[in-house]
Amino acid sequence: MRLSKKPSGQPSGMRGFVVVWLGQVVSMLGTGMTNFALSFWIFEQTGEATALTWSIFFFMAPSVLFSPIAGAIVDRANRKMVMIVSDLLAGIATIFLLVLLGMDGLQIWHIYVANFLAGAANAFQFPAYSAAVTMMLPKAQYGRASGMLSLAGAASGILAPAFAGALLAPLGLVGIMSVDVATFIFAIVALFVVFIPQPEVTAAGRTGQGSLLQESAYGFRYIFQRPSLLGLQMVFFFINFLAMFGFAVMVPMILARTGNDEIALASVQSVGAIGGVAGGLLLSAWGGPRRKVNGILLGMVGVSIFSQSLMGVGQTVFVWATAAFMGQFIIPILNGSNQAIWQAKVAPDVQGRVFAVRRLIAQITAPLATALAGPLADNVFEPAMRADGVLAPLFGWLVGTGTGAGMALMFVITGLLGVVVGLGGYLFPAIRDAEDLLVDYEAAPQTAVAPEPEAV
Repeated sequence: MRLSKKPSGQPSGMRGFVVVWLGQVVSMLGTGMTNFALSFWIFEQTGEATALTWSIFFFMAPSVLFSPIAGAIVDRANRKMVMIVSDLLAGIATIFLLVLLGMDGLQIWHIYVANFLAGAANAFQFPAYSAAVTMMLPKAQYGRASGMLSLAGAASGILAPAFAGALLAPLGLVGIMSVDVATFIFAIVALFVVFIPQPEVTAAGRTGQGSLLQESAYGFRYIFQRPSLLGLQMVFFFINFLAMFGFAVMVPMILARTGNDEIALASVQSVGAIGGVAGGLLLSAWGGPRRKVNGILLGMVGVSIFSQSLMGVGQTVFVWATAAFMGQFIIPILNGSNQAIWQAKVAPDVQGRVFAVRRLIAQITAPLATALAGPLADNVFEPAMRADGVLAPLFGWLVGTGTGAGMALMFVITGLLGVVVGLGGYLFPAIRDAEDLLVDYEAAPQTAVAPEPEAV
């Protein structure tokens, strides 16, 4: 039931979702261009993987650690306004860097500060957007909506590296970041013009009411009382830990093995994003596998094989691009299958809190892996895979030797371990049979209650 009264003329339902979606496509294009340009700038300044991985860490850490309190605020407040404010804060982080760059004073640590602010904003964006989609669309369209959101990220991923690679020389970092600011404004305007209803208060929501601290903790109680939900997130807990060891060093690995060729890097990222578009289109039209758990676990196996192991074995742009395409093709199906389960099983008025804790459990290991990946690459794997390194005789035939080979070996090892995690999920009935063991929130016994006044 949608409680809010729709103002005349504001798009709602699928029309409203498409407007928000278009705003996000444009915004992610600008953000992707800035991220590409900044990554190239950092590696050009330092020549080390550590500086790049730490920039990722300072984004991921607040986006994960602030999630519980962000989720509680999302469920208390107007979700549309939370989305607008979080987009605005992310835009301010970009403006901060743009001003420093214009004054010729940009330093690496400034990027860490800006990424921390953007990461904190992202902690609010994920639960707010996820919960808003639940209220805007019927359950039958959740899978397609997930496919469209994946498509948005992948479509921007195709264009962002290509545009940034081509425009970095003529426009410079200042020009690219100025475009990013304009795209944030477009996304915020798109949110202002649509109608996003607020949910009714369910029995689950009433149980979780209390102080902000109590409501922040409610998501933990909700998930830990449901072994299937906890089991699903524990699989993501381990797979994300492994995946980040590869993802964090992909940019420096490719740049190291191509002599800082930004066109080669842009080509790999763009082809990978084309795979994401294809996967998102497939999911949007198909809705995902009937057994969503298969989409999750087999998806993890596929991503580990292609995005990790094949990426590490490859030593040419063609192989890297193929690995990126296949991995990104699978990711929308993997994530969309998981999202469909959670949206169907969790009551809408507690999704902010529950989804935020869900994210915390799944991604708490990712910042740690990111922080470790750079130092491990620079100080352990790279020296060990030089022509005279201790690991070169064992693995040189597989990933080659010299600059970038150590990071490639990290990809291969974590990919093989990821296959074990994905297949291992089938050993646990709580995970394997999650869709049967969990009751849809619409089918669960509910006690209708009057809505509480909206918190501000």
